[in-house]
Amino acid sequence: MGKIKLTVAYDGTDFSGFQHQPGKRTVQGTLEEILSRVTGESVAITGAGRTDAGVHALGQVIHFETSAPVPTERWVRLLNASLPRDLLVTQANEVSKEFHARYDACWKHYRYTLDTSPIPDLFRRRYLTHYPHPLSGDLMQKAARHLTGTHDFTSFSSARAQVKDRRRTLYHCEVREVGPGIFSFEVVGNGFLYHMVRILAGTLVDIGAGKIPPDAILGILEAKDRSAAGKTFPPEGLVMVKVGYTPWNCGTVKKNLS
Repeated sequence: MGKIKLTVAYDGTDFSGFQHQPGKRTVQGTLEEILSRVTGESVAITGAGRTDAGVHALGQVIHFETSAPVPTERWVRLLNASLPRDLLVTQANEVSKEFHARYDACWKHYRYTLDTSPIPDLFRRRYLTHYPHPLSGDLMQKAARHLTGTHDFTSFSSARAQVKDRRRTLYHCEVREVGPGIFSFEVVGNGFLYHMVRILAGTLVDIGAGKIPPDAILGILEAKDRSAAGKTFPPEGLVMVKVGYTPWNCGTVKKNLS
């Protein structure tokens, strides 16, 4: 019995999230169905994190165990031949029996992208949140600087979050205008709460629109109250970019964000 680590990418538009849900199409359910068919075994997978309905991934990581005699280099082609068009395996590696996709993750990189043009881009609207109002990238970046470090992110967590400890460490937060009217919020942390990145995005938009000052982030963090932060922004602008299994190195930000 061997353990295989897969890196997978998916367009989350037509999935009801990553995790199993009865009677719904999910990433986990689809992968397990295809893996079970390919291996002839009942395969269960474990993911590095759970993405919500409509959220995308470029570098989600999963692991599974199998006794199927498939060479490691064949997994990518073998699975992609059977997977639907909105789900791909991009890398496969054999790992030790001790490896765990979720518990061994040192950091995760998420990206939230906004399109502020008057009319949404027809061919990119599945991957950008349309917000047709002017925003200040400078104001949002000033606010983002306050988010780095270890904080209690209760104010930026859904009231439905079930965890008790809401302290998380963010290693990198940056807002950039990556195209005319296109703003990208890049965030890397050791973990994220339910809806955290989408609430951070909604709050940064309030700051970029001039509704509240950048320093308001400090008071919102201190409040530890969901009602103090901005709206939970839609899922389509959010992508899980990468999961890292070595400690985050601030000296290699550009390399890890590429």
